[in-house]
Amino acid sequence: MVKYYQCVGLLKNTWDQVFLAFWQRYPNPYSNHVLTEDIVYREVTPDNCLVSRRLLTKTNRAPRWAERFLPKHMACSAYIIEDSVVDPKKRTMTTVTWNITHARLMSVRERCVYGVNPENSNWTEIQREAWISSSLSGLSRAIQEFGVTRFKKSVTKTMKGFEYVLAKMQGETPSKSLAETATERARETALAAKEKAKDLASQAQKKQYV
Repeated sequence: MVKYYQCVGLLKNTWDQVFLAFWQRYPNPYSNHVLTEDIVYREVTPDNCLVSRRLLTKTNRAPRWAERFLPKHMACSAYIIEDSVVDPKKRTMTTVTWNITHARLMSVRERCVYGVNPENSNWTEIQREAWISSSLSGLSRAIQEFGVTRFKKSVTKTMKGFEYVLAKMQGETPSKSLAETATERARETALAAKEKAKDLASQAQKKQYV
């Protein structure tokens, strides 16, 4: 059995602003639980879409009754995978996140679509869906209910964090659009990552002949 939850959020900022804020939203006062964020993979496709995978480390204390099911070193932290696809032409950003720790106790898969609000082109609409499940026999329903409650609180903090970051950006007026600037930065990051990978491969080859 899987618990399904959906909601729609609204940010009174343009899609370009929200897109750039998405990559700059950590740290903020509402995300102290996010410890690290690392880019695992990134590329700009031929049709100019930005594809990324990130690994996030979060403090995520399990409820006291659940701690006995987890190793001690895993009870207070969690690793999250975040995949995203940004289409600057369609002005959409789709993200899918899921936890890779505590997955047997509770698995949370979230899908968000950031798009231009149909009623006001200067606002951004976030369509959010979540699937919460547990394979812990006898406790799955209670864990799912707990997961939904916890997820709703997390969404509230996420939106407040976005608003905080966007407020800090209000004074910035770059000559290029925010989407263009962020895409260029992403392209540079992708190229740098490829060069680094080539260097590491070259070093590994040399070691084989030493």
